[in-house]
Amino acid sequence: MPARKMRIELFDSEGNRYTISFEGQVTRQKALRLLDLVELLGGVSNDEAGPRANVSPNEFSKYDKTRIVIQRRFSLVWFSSKEVQSVYEQELKAPITLSTIATYLSRMADRGILQRMRASRHLKYRMVPSFPAVSIKQQIP
Repeated sequence: MPARKMRIELFDSEGNRYTISFEGQVTRQKALRLLDLVELLGGVSNDEAGPRANVSPNEFSKYDKTRIVIQRRFSLVWFSSKEVQSVYEQELKAPITLSTIATYLSRMADRGILQRMRASRHLKYRMVPSFPAVSIKQQIP
């Protein structure tokens, strides 16, 4: 496997920029460690997480639970619907059919949340990388 590069940039509340670079054999475990470091430096607080941050898991729909499972466990890697089903059932201790997961993944891909790739007869998905919005201030002479 060729060497890969990963770079994460984040800004804290004071406007300081942190850049973390990693080059080498990027594995899921190493990427998760990097994301843990990002969280320690200034991860999303409960106020920034949105209005549903304090909602109990029982109040989420199956679609929302599936999206949360994907964001937690598959944010950096390609995955299949069977893998999502397995993790969903392990984490939430609730059964869900493979056809339901496949439908949700298809909808997420149609909405631009996931990328879809056909690998022989199987579909693989991954999260679309999201970049923070950049505001450009234009100076008027």
